[in-house]
Amino acid sequence: MRLIVMNFLQYFIWGAWLISLGSYLGGALGFNGVQIGSFYAIMGITSLFMPAVMGIVADRWIPAQKLLGICHLLGGLFIFMAAFATDYNTLYSFIFLGVAFYMPTIALSNSVAYFALEKFGFDTIKDFPPIRVFGTIGFIAAMWTVDLTGFKVSELQFYVSAIASLLLGIYSFTLPHCPVNKSVEKKSFIEALGLKAFTLFKDSKMAIFFIFSMLLGAALQITNGFGDLYINSFANDPLFADAWGVKHSVMLISLSQISETLCILLIPFFLKRFGIKKVMLLSMFAWVLRFALFGTGDPGSGIWMLVLSMLVYGMAFDFFNISGALFVNQETSPAIRSSAQGLFMIMTNGFGATIGSFAAGAVVKNFVPNPAGSPMGWDVAWFIFAGYALVVAIVFGLVFKYKHNPDAIKEIHH
Repeated sequence: MRLIVMNFLQYFIWGAWLISLGSYLGGALGFNGVQIGSFYAIMGITSLFMPAVMGIVADRWIPAQKLLGICHLLGGLFIFMAAFATDYNTLYSFIFLGVAFYMPTIALSNSVAYFALEKFGFDTIKDFPPIRVFGTIGFIAAMWTVDLTGFKVSELQFYVSAIASLLLGIYSFTLPHCPVNKSVEKKSFIEALGLKAFTLFKDSKMAIFFIFSMLLGAALQITNGFGDLYINSFANDPLFADAWGVKHSVMLISLSQISETLCILLIPFFLKRFGIKKVMLLSMFAWVLRFALFGTGDPGSGIWMLVLSMLVYGMAFDFFNISGALFVNQETSPAIRSSAQGLFMIMTNGFGATIGSFAAGAVVKNFVPNPAGSPMGWDVAWFIFAGYALVVAIVFGLVFKYKHNPDAIKEIHH
């Protein structure tokens, strides 16, 4: 129960602003597409170095549960201060610092959970996933909170996140003690970042895989950054102003996270049956559908297309992230496996998400005249994103050579 509370708050903090931030930036503050994209690129930029830095600190000097608390207290403070900033530079600085301290807590909270479960004799493989699912429930609960309160288009969403950060920051100090291990072999900063695994680029198959991980990672933050802003733009059209999908756009988008929790359960079957290459291709084509349905749907009679877009998100997100991690695990030697996983995260959530956020912002700025005030031009932007995902999928299918081995997948799953 204590770990469930930790996971619920861990992702509640993020869900309070991640999806609705774009609407606040584009609506209340009037920022353009490139500026909005730059805020979502923060997660990619900070993911390149902060988790590694804090991982080293937790290993050597500060127990993980205390560092988790410190990071949440500092991150919550900066997000709270962001509520008072309205100019681009000041707001960007506060959110950058808030996210920089938040991103390492994802790994830290997992470390605390693993240690606590092992300490009290639980099976981490069996008992952690049902605990972790409450993180997604927390994320959805935060989305619904800012939606139903009307905070989704104002700075009040930062207050919700900051309060949850304060609660978890204090609560973290009560969690089971995680000792530091000064006696174990110390990882260098280069190893912690996963840079040692760059030697894998000598293998053409792995090089192709990591390059496409970056290209697909570019799609990760696009709908987070611009989905709610797009749906809210229909509020200025009399035909859609009173539609449920417009008034409760964040709740509508939360179907994506609900789908994500369900699609996780399908991964073992799909991997065993079709293999990693086909599963990743399914993910890529799911991204095509995700964006194309955004472009063709609307919050009125076309809301079914938006709902379908939310449902395919689970396959688009989970099938890529989890199957990719399994592929890395299978194809690398134990000596370099942790570094390889770090490299996979850097290519997807680091370089990919950063480049994708800036590029998507440029597309919105060039093709959508008034992002918050009118849906005009949004369909073109979504079709460009869909076209990009389609090209990535086709080229990946042609150049990535991999023979499926069902027994290897079964072994990994066990």
